Amino acid sequence: MKMKNGMVFLAVFLCLISSGSSSGSAVSASAVSASAAEKSNLVLDLSYGPHAVGFRVVRQYDQTRSYRRVDAEGHLISETARPMQTLIWYPAQPEKNAKPMLYGSYLDLFATEENFSVPESEWAAKVRIALQIGSNLKNYDREKVQVTRAYRDARAESGRFPVLIYAPSFSAPAFENSDLCEFLASHGYIVVSSPDMGAHRRGMTGDLEGVEAQAGDIEFLVGYLFKIPEADTAHIAVAGFSWGGMSDVFAAAHDDRISAIISLDGTVRYLPALVKKAVDAQILDPRRLTAPYLYFASKPDTLEDMSRSKADISYSFLNELKYDDFYFLQSAIMIHPDYCSFYIRFREDHMFSDYSQADVGQSYSWMARYVLQFLNAYLKNDAAGLQFLKNSPEKNSVPRFLFSENSREALRPAPTIPDFARALASEGFDKATAVYQKAKQNDPSFKLDEGLVNYWGYELLFNGKLPQAVAIFKLNAAMYPESANVYDSLAEAEADSGDKAAAIANYRKSLEINPDNWNAKSHLKDLEGEKKQ
Repeated sequence: MKMKNGMVFLAVFLCLISSGSSSGSAVSASAVSASAAEKSNLVLDLSYGPHAVGFRVVRQYDQTRSYRRVDAEGHLISETARPMQTLIWYPAQPEKNAKPMLYGSYLDLFATEENFSVPESEWAAKVRIALQIGSNLKNYDREKVQVTRAYRDARAESGRFPVLIYAPSFSAPAFENSDLCEFLASHGYIVVSSPDMGAHRRGMTGDLEGVEAQAGDIEFLVGYLFKIPEADTAHIAVAGFSWGGMSDVFAAAHDDRISAIISLDGTVRYLPALVKKAVDAQILDPRRLTAPYLYFASKPDTLEDMSRSKADISYSFLNELKYDDFYFLQSAIMIHPDYCSFYIRFREDHMFSDYSQADVGQSYSWMARYVLQFLNAYLKNDAAGLQFLKNSPEKNSVPRFLFSENSREALRPAPTIPDFARALASEGFDKATAVYQKAKQNDPSFKLDEGLVNYWGYELLFNGKLPQAVAIFKLNAAMYPESANVYDSLAEAEADSGDKAAAIANYRKSLEINPDNWNAKSHLKDLEGEKKQ
C-alpha cells in the first residue's frame, strides 16, 4: 500500500533526527569537489521563471502551544514552546557574483529542527552518520554538493507575491520538496514551510492529535506571513505531500484565508478511518471545503496488491467534496514517494526498476508544471492557467499516458454563511429562499445551521437592514419549518418593518409549535392590542 511505502522511506528522516552527533563542518558553497560532476538522481525538465530564488531560515517559537518538557534522557528543558524552524523561498535580487547554495545546506537543517542551539560544527557530521545508518552515504556525498537554484539570504525583490505554505510528509523535514519550492519561487511565489513534528516531540504520531499539530503549524505560518512585507496575504495556498497532504486539508477547512489546496498523493485518500473519525466528530466537514483543490495520485494498485495490503476502502473523503473546483491527476508511473524530490535524490539506483530516473524526473517535472498553473489560475487569476487545468493532458503536451485527469466544477453556493451571503449579494436578498431551493435540488443534503442563520438575520436587523433581515428569517423558516424560534424571529423582523399582519401570523405559528413560548405570547398580545385600537 502506498502509505506503507511512504512510511518506510520516511523512517530515514526519523533516523536523521534521533542519531547522535560528532565533530565535523557544514557544507558551504566553496566546498564543491570533483564529485560534483556526478549527476543527481533528480533530473528535471523545467522552465524556471524570471526571478532569482532567495532562501532564508527563521528560527522561532509558537508561544501559544507547549512542546516537550523533558529531553530523551529525562532532563528538564528550559524552552517548552513549540519550535518552528521556518524555511522561506522567495523572489530575490542576489548580489553580483553571488553563488547559489549547495543541497548540503538543506541537509544541515536536520540538526536544528528541534534544538536551535546545536553548534554548526556538528551539523554535517550528524547528517552524515544518520545517512550512513540508512545506507545512503554514497548518495549523501553526491547530493550534498549539488548546486541548487537558491541564494542564501539574498535581498528580496520589491513588490508583493502570493504565498504557498508547504506541509511536509510524516516526520519529514521542511525542505523535502525544495526543488518544487525553488521552481515556484522563480515564478513569483513565496513558499514557506516548517518540519512535520508531533504535538509533543519530533516524531509525528499517526492520529488526529498529530494531524491537528501539523494543521496548527500551518495556522502559525499563516499568521507569520503578515510579518513578511512581500507576502500577499490575500492570496494564500497550501500544499503537502502524503501526511502533509492531509493536514493541509484540515487547515483549509478551518481557515478561509487559505484559497487553494494541493495534495501530492495526500494521506487523506489512504487513511479513510482516521478521516471519517474527524468527519464524524465534526472536526472536518467536506461540505465546508470550498477552496479549489488539486490532487495528485500515484499509480493505482492492482486488486491483488490491495488484497495483500488489506487496503481500507470503506470511505472516500474526496467523493464527499462538492463545493470546490476539484482536479484529480493520476500518475501512470509515480509511486507514492516519487512526489518528494528528497526521496528521488536519495533513492538507490537498483530501486529504479520499472521506470528510469529520467522517467521519474519527467513525471515530477509535469507535476510541478501543473502545480504552477493551478496556483497561477487561483492565486493570480490567470486565464491561461485555468485553461491549462481544463485541457486534457494530451492537449497540454503531456507525454501520452503519463497522467490521466478528472475534474469537476464546484456547486454554488456552498452551505456556509459567507458563501451563501456572497450569492445573495449577487442574486438579491429577496431571492434567498429561491437560491436555497435551487441549491437543495443540486444537493438534497444542503442546509445552513439554524442558529447561525438566526444570528445572521439579527445582525442585519440590528444594523437597520430590515428587508434583508426579513428575507433571511424567511429562509430559516423554509429550512426549519418545525422550529418555533425561527417564526418568532421572523415575526419580530416583520413587526419592526411595519408588517403587523404578517408578524401576528408568524407569532401564532410559533405558538402552534411551542405553546409555552412566552416571548411570542407577549408580542402577540401587544400587536393584537394595537390592531384593535
